[in-house]
Amino acid sequence: METNKRNVEEIFKKDLHQYLTYIKRVDERLPEAPDIEALWPKVGESYMPDAIREFSEYPTVSLGWIMFVGIAIAKYWDEDWELYSKVEDLYKYLRDSIDFDHMDDYICGKVLLLDEADSKSLSAVVAECASRTYNLLVHQNLQPGSEEAFRGFVAALHQMYLMGAAIELKALGYHMTKL
Repeated sequence: METNKRNVEEIFKKDLHQYLTYIKRVDERLPEAPDIEALWPKVGESYMPDAIREFSEYPTVSLGWIMFVGIAIAKYWDEDWELYSKVEDLYKYLRDSIDFDHMDDYICGKVLLLDEADSKSLSAVVAECASRTYNLLVHQNLQPGSEEAFRGFVAALHQMYLMGAAIELKALGYHMTKL
């Protein structure tokens, strides 16, 4: 089953990476961000109750908001990781700064300090990524409610989170290059 999870996660990663590279939101070589990756188990576990609750009616919101969380955490990593790494639960910190439904606006306006045009642009990218990922998830033919479907959902969330971080790291000027 672990092999299948890896394969499903790789499908999400490949599609998101190709799309985001095409629109020049990430580089061909994705960033290595071990601090941000290391937070995934805690962020994912904390996010899961909200994600599951929202998924049946708003699947693309459920997938998209975790991308915004990845973007915000990358911003915090760049801004003052010594401070933000001490926050017990960065997902709840972000969500509770406003509420789940408006977390995207909060991250765009208060964390990233984007103007309206840049907020709309980023939101459109996140919406497209969420839509693509949801479409791929549906086409995996995973039995709804099964452990396999749950693992596929977690894999989709994980890649959305990582690609969110990659988007922000590129926006901040970080580029991975061969030495």
